[in-house]
Amino acid sequence: MKGPWTLPNFITLLRLAMLPFFLVAIYNGSFRLALGLFVAAGVSDGIDGYLARRFDMSSALGAYLDPIADKLMMMSSYVFLSISSYPGLYKIPFWVVMLVVSRDVLLLTVALLLILTGSKQRFPPTWAGKVTTVTMIVHVLIVLSANIWSWPEPPVLIGFGAVASVTIFSGFHYVYLVASGQAKAPAA
Repeated sequence: MKGPWTLPNFITLLRLAMLPFFLVAIYNGSFRLALGLFVAAGVSDGIDGYLARRFDMSSALGAYLDPIADKLMMMSSYVFLSISSYPGLYKIPFWVVMLVVSRDVLLLTVALLLILTGSKQRFPPTWAGKVTTVTMIVHVLIVLSANIWSWPEPPVLIGFGAVASVTIFSGFHYVYLVASGQAKAPAA
């Protein structure tokens, strides 16, 4: 692993610095700007991951910073797009936000308990987690786009159900993997 000052980490820090501007854009109803920043954050996430793997620029800082930046962007997107007093025709219902946040709190709590009890385990991404992440990202794109252009309501409503379904499923899937011992401890 490299030191903390790598190009991928710099890109991740830029993504974190972009977050307040993204949230202010939502707050002000500037959905075109918010959409552009959200897409730029996604592209930068892909670029920093590619650079870290391709050019062996992985670092301990990046291993923590990148998922934190991703979670902050996703959670704040859901929270801010649910606030009823903000401009915008389409909002993410509070119950969907609670499912998304509760799943992440559950996963973090289980991971913390396993670490504290000395049962350090790996939590590699699962197919259910990846499907959930993609569904959540696509849904934020749909909500932002629906607030820019005249979209029919069904894609937005279907998105709420899709996010809720995969969020519940992946939460139970992770708990099942941990309970059944399929989340393996790292090799010595």
